[in-house]
Amino acid sequence: MSTHISIEDAALMLEVSPQHARSLCRKQVLKAERIGSTWVVDAESVKHYQQEAEQHIAKDHPAYFDATGDTDKPIALSFFSGAMGLDLGIEAAGFDIRLACEFDKYCRQTILLNRPNTALLGDINEYSAAQILEAAQLDTNNVDLMVGGPPCQAFSTAGKRKAFNDDRGNAFLKFINLAIEIKPRFLVIENVRGLLSCPMDHRPHNQRGPGFPDLSLDEMKGGALNFVLCLLKKAGYSCTFNLYNSANFGTPQTRERVIIVCSRDGSAAPFLQPTHSEEGAHGLPKWKTFRDAVAGLESHTHLHFPEKRLKYYRHLRAGQNWRALPIAMQQEALGKSFFSGGGKTGFLRRLSWGKPSPTLVTHPAMPATDLAHPEEDRPLSIEEYKRIQEFPDSWQLAGPLVQQYKQVGNAVPASLGYAVGKLVKDLLENKATAPPDGFKFSRYRETSHFEWSQAFERQQQVPQPSLSLF
Repeated sequence: MSTHISIEDAALMLEVSPQHARSLCRKQVLKAERIGSTWVVDAESVKHYQQEAEQHIAKDHPAYFDATGDTDKPIALSFFSGAMGLDLGIEAAGFDIRLACEFDKYCRQTILLNRPNTALLGDINEYSAAQILEAAQLDTNNVDLMVGGPPCQAFSTAGKRKAFNDDRGNAFLKFINLAIEIKPRFLVIENVRGLLSCPMDHRPHNQRGPGFPDLSLDEMKGGALNFVLCLLKKAGYSCTFNLYNSANFGTPQTRERVIIVCSRDGSAAPFLQPTHSEEGAHGLPKWKTFRDAVAGLESHTHLHFPEKRLKYYRHLRAGQNWRALPIAMQQEALGKSFFSGGGKTGFLRRLSWGKPSPTLVTHPAMPATDLAHPEEDRPLSIEEYKRIQEFPDSWQLAGPLVQQYKQVGNAVPASLGYAVGKLVKDLLENKATAPPDGFKFSRYRETSHFEWSQAFERQQQVPQPSLSLF
């Protein structure tokens, strides 16, 4: 006799949201019966689906494509693909994303759900260049673009910044070495702002200054990036980069990322072409807002704030944070954090309707990085997260809700991906153009390769030897 379980229990077993479990029932993927306004699900059907999914996700697979289809598209290989936000933009610019390489279990499931014909590989450290090309069904010299955002925690200013002395940093170097062997016409590296300043080897501050040796190149601010640039320069690639605010490319979010564009022929690529500006400078439209992003959304799946935080949110309006509370309530709300340094702008933060969202985080209900709806007493929903990062509403996300937030929060906005893809495609077609003179890409200084190189050299007491790391 078959045992039936609730939709909530089925969702827990499959590690998906109840909404996704209901979708599986409606599509008859799961055996289920609707009773009134809810579903009861056949438990054996859930176990069978779970076993099939686990077997499928555990296996890498090559690209599946119709050889009679469109073969004129330039070919791209994606690494550290995540939920494919960057890839969606590059795909929209006209590329065939032939391969995705991703280690995270839930991201792999998401890729399979949405792009089942794309070759899927796992841990980048497990594969040779030959194996990658075989999975993508490509010969040598047929790759137009390799793109990837290596794990950023090794370079983030919020972490310990171990650079390449970290397993995640080693994955970065593996990516660079694979690119040098595969020799794509263009290589694009995406990362956090911390990459610009992270040393390759960190020397404790109490071992610097008078009485200690001068810092080596590896120990200097920016030493990790310098090492990567030297590797690529030695292989014949030119590298241009800048720190880009995604709002300047049509994203309703002020997310900043370093984009490095490397060209096999040694010619310098121009900066990305902006489509928007904060106040409409250069004749461009103004930045998109949170209101623009979420227009028309009706369904919301979200986490919840604890009551001890909600009592403060009820005093805040759109665009406000803890600083808008009475001083006594500020101290009560923040506790010991009230007396710590820093701006603390992430505490009790409601978004503004008329501005872009701040940078999405991997969990919208953590005390120091709250992302609350402008008016409703809740964190942003996963549907709002998808809109802000510019995933299609139909894009399926695998895993429990907290993992869905993590996937979307770690993604690159699709509009920024499109700007990258369009630039590379224009370079392939010899029609790339420079952005408007004097365009301000981010709020920080010394973020372009011109300024960064000058600042790196200023750190040294003697001129930097050419390729001195080799």
